[in-house]
Amino acid sequence: MIRLSAATPLVVLLLAATAGCAAGPVSPSPDAPRPAAGATVPGASATPAPSGIDLLFLTMMVAHTEQTLEIVRLARDRLTDADLRTLVAAIDATETDELTTMRAWLREAGPSAGPGRHAHDGHGVTPAELDRLRTATGNDVDRVLREVLGAHQRSAADLARAHLAAGTDPRVLDLARRVEQSRSAEVRLMSTATG
Repeated sequence: MIRLSAATPLVVLLLAATAGCAAGPVSPSPDAPRPAAGATVPGASATPAPSGIDLLFLTMMVAHTEQTLEIVRLARDRLTDADLRTLVAAIDATETDELTTMRAWLREAGPSAGPGRHAHDGHGVTPAELDRLRTATGNDVDRVLREVLGAHQRSAADLARAHLAAGTDPRVLDLARRVEQSRSAEVRLMSTATG
């Protein structure tokens, strides 16, 4: 069981880490690269659309996030641990907002932004893992969700961490930083739980 005293601050941090994401452009983190002189600053009226490696990351994260939402929605009504239900609700709310933002940024970039659908092989959940979650019963739902979702969120943190080293768009880098922090916190929380 996740201890409420430990879960509550982490859930609050998870929500705070992505607060305002869907509201539009966000300020870059202090560690984000500074725009070149004369470049458009995020939040200004003419924010350029992401391009290149940033579009690839957004496309990958959209597919990853869609799968995360499928995972949590498969299990949320069957969970027995109240703290795990709270965490799953926070993940659902946060990633729904992030998905809205990422899709909007991809639309801004136009139809030539990249592939319409990212192949999720290698960093997504397999059909067998989804079936395991679908067919789990009782306390096994909590355990299987922790295993499947924990591995999935670890993969998201890894993708975000890699993008932090390669990305160029300050808005996308800020999103990647928040994804890395929130998914890493979720993995830690799920790995300390028993059940």
